[in-house]
Amino acid sequence: MIGFGIPAGPCQSYRNLPKAAIGPPYFYYENVALTPKGVWDTISRFLYDVPPEFVDSKYFGAAARKRGYVHNLPIENRFPLVPLPPQTIHEALPLSTKWWPAWDTRAKLNCLVTCHSSAKLTERIMKALEGYDDIPPERVQRGVMNECRKWNLVWVGKNRVAPLEPDEFEMLLGFPKNHTRGISRTDRYKSLGNAFQIDTVAYHFSVLRDMFPNGMNVLSLFSGIGGAEIALHRLGIRMKNVVSLEISEVNRNVARCWWEQTNQSGNLIHLPDVQELNADRLEQFMSAFGGFDLVVGGSPCNNLTGSNRYHRDGLEGKESSLFYHYFRILDLVKCLMAEGYK
Repeated sequence: MIGFGIPAGPCQSYRNLPKAAIGPPYFYYENVALTPKGVWDTISRFLYDVPPEFVDSKYFGAAARKRGYVHNLPIENRFPLVPLPPQTIHEALPLSTKWWPAWDTRAKLNCLVTCHSSAKLTERIMKALEGYDDIPPERVQRGVMNECRKWNLVWVGKNRVAPLEPDEFEMLLGFPKNHTRGISRTDRYKSLGNAFQIDTVAYHFSVLRDMFPNGMNVLSLFSGIGGAEIALHRLGIRMKNVVSLEISEVNRNVARCWWEQTNQSGNLIHLPDVQELNADRLEQFMSAFGGFDLVVGGSPCNNLTGSNRYHRDGLEGKESSLFYHYFRILDLVKCLMAEGYK
């Protein structure tokens, strides 16, 4: 899963977009790559028949994150954020190296998700290992490694594993240190587990820097904790106006706090619900500051991800059907801009 290219690998320099997909505005839609059959075909069909770009963030950092991106951005002359993030577990978590057993051969972590292991599990692993002074039998190794891979457990002492801390999530996903500090531990895991991987998204956005030297107007749907905005900021792209739609007040507060702490010079306008954004409201915004240069978002994956064994209903599921509001709003923006809001 390298999409149209990754920083250290081969890169495709050109693609033909369907005429209906060509901006303005630029658009960028993200969701989990491994979905029920037919989901990405439907997403692509609604988003002007643009094929998805499937990318695993393990090529950008120390943790996997398999995602699909449908967008109309140029793909030539992309560049990565610098400095490059840690590329392996041991680079990212150097204190774990002392305790890391030779039989744990992981170099990358699996996808960071919204939940974490229990204390009972880590205690059970410690007891399973404590009877062996040397290398444990293969069957014990196998059982331990299955749990370590499933829950992204790391070594923190002799025979001791622990789940990643929220600040380690932030680092692995490319967020600023303490970005989610101040909210509950459970909310931190949830917000970060649903967030963009900044280095991956910034690599795709990098083509915009020279195109918008005076800044951009951004419509950010399902904004979460501001991953898209942080990627643009780290690229040095000024955000003149951001209209951000996010249902979670916790997430809105995190994004607002970052906006203020980083002294953004533009305007951040928060709205709670994509379902309530209509043509009249969009026209008001576009009359005030012109059209949107970028419409970005990733609708909920609750009914798409393989970890949901009970309600994997695809795009017809209660949460994941919100994708259709991404398309509805994007299409409204395209129509209004065609009428002269630029």
